[in-house]
Amino acid sequence: MPKHVQDGPVDPVRRRFIGTTAMIAAAAELGVLPAARAQPAKPSTGAFDRLREVETGPLSVSYAESGPTDGPAVILLHGWPYDIHSYAEVAPILAAQGFRVIVPYLRGYGPTRFLSDQTPRNGQQAALAADAVALMDALQVQDAILAGYDWGARTANIVAALHPERCRAMVSVSGYLIGSQAANQKPLPPTAELAWWYQFYFATERGQAGYRANTRDFARLIWRTASPEWRFDDATFERSADAFRNPDHVAIVIHNYRWRLGLAEGEPQFDGMEKVLAAAPAISVPTITLEGDANGAPHPEPKAYAAKFVGKYQHRTIGGGIGHNLPQEAPDAFAQAVVDASRM
Repeated sequence: MPKHVQDGPVDPVRRRFIGTTAMIAAAAELGVLPAARAQPAKPSTGAFDRLREVETGPLSVSYAESGPTDGPAVILLHGWPYDIHSYAEVAPILAAQGFRVIVPYLRGYGPTRFLSDQTPRNGQQAALAADAVALMDALQVQDAILAGYDWGARTANIVAALHPERCRAMVSVSGYLIGSQAANQKPLPPTAELAWWYQFYFATERGQAGYRANTRDFARLIWRTASPEWRFDDATFERSADAFRNPDHVAIVIHNYRWRLGLAEGEPQFDGMEKVLAAAPAISVPTITLEGDANGAPHPEPKAYAAKFVGKYQHRTIGGGIGHNLPQEAPDAFAQAVVDASRM
């Protein structure tokens, strides 16, 4: 059984949800959700009251859990450079709806730690997906609704594609994000390449040193450019930035982006998975994809990936100036998507 490793102050969330459910459901039929969400983030809203830890293969994973233990499981996966507080408002909404909500820190973030100094600090996509499955095994979760954005969406995509029996349904911001080193060798138009400036920066030793020396400033810049209309304050940012103090954070981030370009090797144990993923497998589980109307991060257009979802499928664009960190910027809409996906 997982054990508690950290206690913190209880910070109850009082969000309107039930009163907006009918409006959200109706708008979803049109594929565009109104978003009265373009407002300042509040750092005092939705803090997780405790963390737990469980050993999962090479890791001791730190995670937050809420809701009834016998409810349908939902695993919420964060991205870079963010942390579990992207779901600080989503989690209590879902817990109140009867879901068992599990929000893990990914490898290289927060209190999650490698159990051995000898384990490669590997950030490739298959390793992160293997972590998610191992977490489910450790918590005795047979299947779950997987939901995420950025790295978290990619991880959910991979689990859904390779282990559909473990994924009851999925919510994925920016749609289909499974990639391959071979596909990433193809040059993009100059404007698209410009959007990936940090990937090329990280490919250099100067970039690695720069990220290590300026992690918080770097992350703040990404927050601003990826969500140009999100008015977060210093306290909101610092709450998440603490997760970057993980001793393996820089190594995981650098390896992730170098691996994508074929500049770093993955682990041989994941070669078989990566071969399957390189073929861009279709996803058959019930899926809702989301996109913010003001996402400033690189992302595909919905029409480019719709055909990859061959089961029950919906796409929703969230309006009102919503950027890349969609669950934190529009928690009601994200939570509603999880509820609706569970019923598809």
